[in-house]
This record gives sequence, structure tokens and C-alpha cells, in this order.
Amino acid sequence: MLMDGRNIAKEIKTEIKIEIDKIKETYRISPSVALVLVGADPASEVYINSQIKSCKDLGIDAKEYFFGNDITEEFLLSLINELNENPEIDGIMINLPLPKHINVTKILNKIKLTKDVDGFKAENLGLLFQNDKDFIAPSTPAGIMEMLKRYKIELEGKDVVVVGRSNIVGKPVAALVLNAHGTVTICNSFTKNLADKTKNADILISAVGKPLFITKDMVKEEAVVIDVGINRVGDKIVGDVDFENVKEKVSYITPVPGGVGALTVAMLFSNILKAFKTNRNILEGK
Repeated sequence: MLMDGRNIAKEIKTEIKIEIDKIKETYRISPSVALVLVGADPASEVYINSQIKSCKDLGIDAKEYFFGNDITEEFLLSLINELNENPEIDGIMINLPLPKHINVTKILNKIKLTKDVDGFKAENLGLLFQNDKDFIAPSTPAGIMEMLKRYKIELEGKDVVVVGRSNIVGKPVAALVLNAHGTVTICNSFTKNLADKTKNADILISAVGKPLFITKDMVKEEAVVIDVGINRVGDKIVGDVDFENVKEKVSYITPVPGGVGALTVAMLFSNILKAFKTNRNILEGK
């Protein structure tokens, strides 16, 4: 079965808008997020303009902080400190990549915990591994978990193989699966006999960033395959999985595009809503 990320994303956004509208009616306030862009990368500008439009559609106030490549690390740290202290800002999103003269880790870790809507701050990742209720998960791993939940695919007791160990996807999704009582194997470019590992997976998650890397012979019959890869091959966008040859062998599979990518954006807005309720002391169900 094809796992339709676009449809789920629409459902999530509808749910978010309903909740924001209800909060606005009750409390007379709405979420606000600071969007920080450094440089003039065309792809980044397209992405952030899309975010601004979605914020408007959902009732989220998007504050734009756009700068040239020549700003200093000290300036950006100072800006984040101001945003941290601003009670009317609920989330801070730093568009990546940043210029090479700016330390990305230092910038991300400067963001206040309750405003880290991307979930990249070291403290947030630590809370995730502790399965603390207050963590905010990076949106791609959160999207994967939401997709599995909405397709009623249980993780408890399942063998889950994650190909890719990035701080953005591989490591946090492994922690989320562990928190859901799955058994996780994390593979990387140094893994020997990779196919032996992937063929044992009840659920295979690929986030390695190599086009058509996961082939039919590497996948177990009736497995669930989650393809996080977004790779350009010629004029086409393809995933890490050889979709056309794998799809007939498995029980569930995500397409590229139209799978995890769509959910990544939706879960980011879910994170903004969570941060908003935390920062403004809005109680669940009120």
C-alpha cells in the first residue's frame, strides 16, 4: 500500500488550524514564529516563502529576519538572545545551511529550549533520548512516527533498521522508535553486509541520501519501507529506494515526492503549536 504523506499532511494542518482558531477565540492570542534567513540562496528563499504562506493560512504570525552573508556570528547570537527574551515570539527557525564563518552548533544551541521548534538543540535531543514529555522532535522523524501511527503500524516488538545516522533524521528517529518499544539497528556507510541487516527489517527507514540505493533484494517480503531520501537525478526527484522494483514486494511504502517530505513541513507547524502552548501557558483541553 502507498503511504500518502500529502493527504496526512493536509489532515494535520486542518487539525492545527482548528486548534489555533479555538485558542484565538478563547485567549485572544495567536502563535508567532521568527524565521531567520542568512544569505541569498534561491532554494532557501523559495522554501521560506512557502513557510510564510503556510503560517498565514494557519493563523501563525511569521516574523521575517533576513540578512546578507556578511553578518557576523556575534550579531546572530545577539539576535537569538533578543528573540529568546521576547515573550511574543513562540518559535525560532534558523534556515540552514548558514555561511561557513558561522558555527551552526553554537547558533542552534543558543535558542531557548521552549522556542526550538526545529528540535535541533542539544538539550532537546537529550530529552528525546530520555523520552521526556517536554521534548520537541525534529520534524522529519516526527513525521515518520505520525505516518506509522495514522496507518496503524505498530512498532512494539518490531525489528526496525535505520540506514543513515544524521542528527536530523537517523539518530532522532532511532530514539523515537526505541521509545515506542521497537528494536533498532542503525546502519551507516561503514556498515558491513548491509543487505543482511536490511533484509531482517520489519520496518526499513532509509535516510542515506543516495538515489535508488535500497534495491529489491535488500528488502524483506511484506516489510514497511519509509523513504526519507530526496535526490535529483537528471530532471527527476527520486528517493533512496528503488521504488518501482520494491513496491510490489512490500506491504507499505512511501513515494518520493509525496511521502515523508510533505509530513516534515506539517510536523514543523505542529511543533510551533506545541511551543506556543508551552510559552503562553495554555493548558490542554482548555
